[in-house]
This record gives sequence, C-alpha cells and structure tokens, in this order.
Amino acid sequence: MPGPGAEDAGDERGRGSPRRAGRREWVGLAVLALPTLLLALDFSVLYLALPSLSADLGASGVQQLWITDVYGFMVAGFLITMGTLGDRIGRRRLLLIGAALFGAASAVAAFSVSAEMLIVTRALMGIAGATLMPSTLALISTMFRDPGQRSTAISVWVSCFMGGTAIGPVIGGVLLERFWWGSVFLMGVPVMALLLVAAPFLLPTHRDPGAGRLDLTSVALSLGAILPVVYGVKELATGGLRPLPVVALGTGVGLGLAFVNRQRRLAHPLLDLRLFAGRSFSAGVAGMTLNSALMGGISLLIALYLQTVAGLSPLGAGLWLAPASLAIVVSAMATPVLARRVRPAYVIAAGLGVAVIGYLLLSQAAAVGGLPAVVAGNILVCLGAGPITALATDLVVGSVRPEQAGSAAAISETGGDLGIALGIAVLGSLTTAVYRSVFGDVTVAGVPDRTLEAAGESVEAAATVAGRLPAAPGADLLAAARDAFTTGLNITAAVAGLVVIGLAILAVTALRHIPPAGHTTDE
Repeated sequence: MPGPGAEDAGDERGRGSPRRAGRREWVGLAVLALPTLLLALDFSVLYLALPSLSADLGASGVQQLWITDVYGFMVAGFLITMGTLGDRIGRRRLLLIGAALFGAASAVAAFSVSAEMLIVTRALMGIAGATLMPSTLALISTMFRDPGQRSTAISVWVSCFMGGTAIGPVIGGVLLERFWWGSVFLMGVPVMALLLVAAPFLLPTHRDPGAGRLDLTSVALSLGAILPVVYGVKELATGGLRPLPVVALGTGVGLGLAFVNRQRRLAHPLLDLRLFAGRSFSAGVAGMTLNSALMGGISLLIALYLQTVAGLSPLGAGLWLAPASLAIVVSAMATPVLARRVRPAYVIAAGLGVAVIGYLLLSQAAAVGGLPAVVAGNILVCLGAGPITALATDLVVGSVRPEQAGSAAAISETGGDLGIALGIAVLGSLTTAVYRSVFGDVTVAGVPDRTLEAAGESVEAAATVAGRLPAAPGADLLAAARDAFTTGLNITAAVAGLVVIGLAILAVTALRHIPPAGHTTDE
C-alpha cells in the first residue's frame, strides 16, 4: 500500500502541476542556510573544543557528556512544541525570535566560568535552537511545492548542514590555535545578526490559520518523557543497573504513554499521531533517527581519537575531519539525481552498504599508526550516509499537506536531533565503559593507584594526569590510555556497523514501494 507521500503526489497531479519556485525562493533558501550552517558549526567545533574546555573548567567525564549532549536533548525536547508554535504565530516570526535568543545564549556560553554554567547555557542554546530548525524546514516545504525542486532544495539544506560540519573543524581549529575555547561559541553572534537583518525581506510569512492552541500540559508531558529516558539510558550505559536510572527510565516511559494518550484525545494535538500511519513518513523518521544516532556518536569518538590518541592539534584534527564532511555533501547533492532513476529504497541501501565498509575499517584501527584507517573509515561512513540523510528528510516533509509542514518538520528534526543526542550518550557511554574496563587492569611503574584511578575515568583525564607525571611513567600511562580508548572505538564501530545493516534492510522493506522521482506511478 503506498504511503501518504504517494497519495499526496497523486492528488497534486490530479489538481495540476504545483507552482514552481522562482528567484526569490532560491535566494530565500540561501538565507535559511544561515542557521543551518551555524547549528552544524556549533556541533562540530564543540568536539574539538572539548579537551581544552574540560581542562579549563575541570569538567568530569559525566559533565563532558552533558556539555556535548544537553544541547541536543533540549532541542529534541522542544522541537515538537516549537513546530506547533511556529504554525500558530508564524514560522518566520519564530525563526527571528530563535535567532535572537540563540545569539544571546552563545555569547553567554563563551564566557562560562564553570562546567555547570556551560551545561546550563548549552541547554538554553538548545531551547533557542529548537525554534530554528523546524522553521527553516517548514518554510522550505512551503516555498518549494514542486516535488523535484523540493527534493533539490532539501538536498541543498542538508548539504549546508554537512558543509557547516566540514568547515566547522577547520574554523574551530584556527580559533582554538589562537584564542580560548569560548571563541567557538562567539561565531554564532554575527551569523544570527545577519539572519535577523535579511530574513524579513526574503522569507514569506506563513502560518496555519487552523492551528490549535498550544497545550501546555502536552509540552510538560513531552519534556517529562524525553529527558528522563535520555538520563536513564545514559546512566545505565555508564554505571550499570542501579535504582535511580531504572526509575527515571520507567518514569519517562510512563509519561510518554500519557503524552500519546492525550494527543489522541485532543482536537488540536501537539503531535498529530496520524502522521505516523503513513509508511513513508514513519520509515523516514525511524531511518533518520537511527542514522543520526550513529553519526553523532561516532563523530565525537573520531574527534577524540584524532586529538587524544593521534595527538593532533585542534586545527590538525579539523583538517582531517573535513574530507569526510565534504564527502557527505557530495553524496547528498548527488542523491536527487540518482533517485530520479533508481527507487529511493535502493539508493539508501546502497549508501548504507558503503557506510558498513567504513565502520569495518574503524573497527580495525589501531592506537599506533591507525590514522589512515580512521580517516578512510570516516570518509566512507559519511559518503554512505548522504542518501538516507537527504531522502529521509524529503520523504517526511513531502508526505504531508502544506498546513502540516510545521508538525512534519518538527517531527523530522526531533528524530534527527534526539538521535544525535542519544548516539552521543549511548555510543559515548559504551566506549567509556570499554575504556574503564580495559584500563582498570593497567599498572604503571611509579604511578600510585589513586592517580591511575583518576586516569581511568576517561582518555582526556588520562592525558591531563600524564602531563603531570615524569616523562617515562607519563608516556606509559598515556600509551595504555590510548590503547584502551581505541579498543572502545573498535567495539563501538563494530556495533554501529551491525545496526547499519539492519537499517539497510528496513529501508528496502519499508520504502521499496516508492518509485523513482522521475516516475509518476508506482511500478
């Protein structure tokens, strides 16, 4: 049975060809790329800044994970709310409000004086960021109604995000070579200022006149469901089976069920569950969430490997990360062309097959001399992720009516951002657990047990501890820590490869009914 995307496409053909976008829409797309680039920059440069800010602020291993993933958690928690709010007050207005808030929060984050302060400001940036992404994607789906143009526009949007990831490490590396870690957050201020000036002249005002009131109870239930589940998963992964994380996980699941039941009863729900009845929509969201989780987690681990194991500077690490990010840009831009001739399911599956080879290379990388395997594996992983990143987004927003664009975009971004946050938490926690297990058996002559215990918390902590020791024992301790971290990376990459194989099977099974974009009927 064809999903809603196929049905909607048929309805549009019955009404005649949709209006094609003109010059203003394409220039407007360039404006919408600004917040997309910024959010990508923010994700990627933070990976490089993590070692220096952790040392400066004295962040523990758990605090480091919260610094990196609390932003994604808050974005994911508020996206549904902001999608509905944008439909009600206007997507351009919400975009401008979010830009102002994000710029202000970025400035405060740059001057944080403690790990706790940075975690709080990162959370505020996440709330502000939640206003940006659904607004940009919803506006794109509104501005580009022609399916072919929409597919191209979304590929450009995805490529801008990945392009930001590509240049982020380079820009961040240059900044970190010359300034303190807070400079990476200050990049957001001029970008948001430019958006505030240009958007009113180039972007349309669009809102759903039939959108319902914002249900605050549903907002509270959605946050109460997401945040405890994320906390429970992270704590169980790092500390094993303990009462508090189990209670948190159960509480989150319970509130999630209450949220779902409430949405079914409301005339104007915060989340329209009927959207998930479409096979294309639900499969697109599931695929995007899983792929984002894998990409988010493995990207953090590779950035840490380049700096703490390979011993590269932030700039050097950024330069080695850039080819992989450029690979996903090329892949995403080529995807619409391929999808006009080949069914999207097979394009996605072929890409994921390439990604599996990349994860296999990462699973074989060594602590000494492993840089070529890590860089090549990362390039293949990103090259293979391009098709699912571009096509899943297009399937989600293209399978709903224009007035549902805000909700669909919010759900799409919720899946992607929650996936990144959970991937960082779960894959990062898995690597940390392996690291602690392997390093727990390490003994270094001349190094007391208390010092070894501190170094066993994380590879970054080991690097800090080794720098305070005499040359010989410090080098031995650091070598052991690098071996332990690399073992964690190897195991995590192998697990990710198995998940990608399952994701490819899901894509072929759930999406094979969708014809190539150049065909008008399902074959």
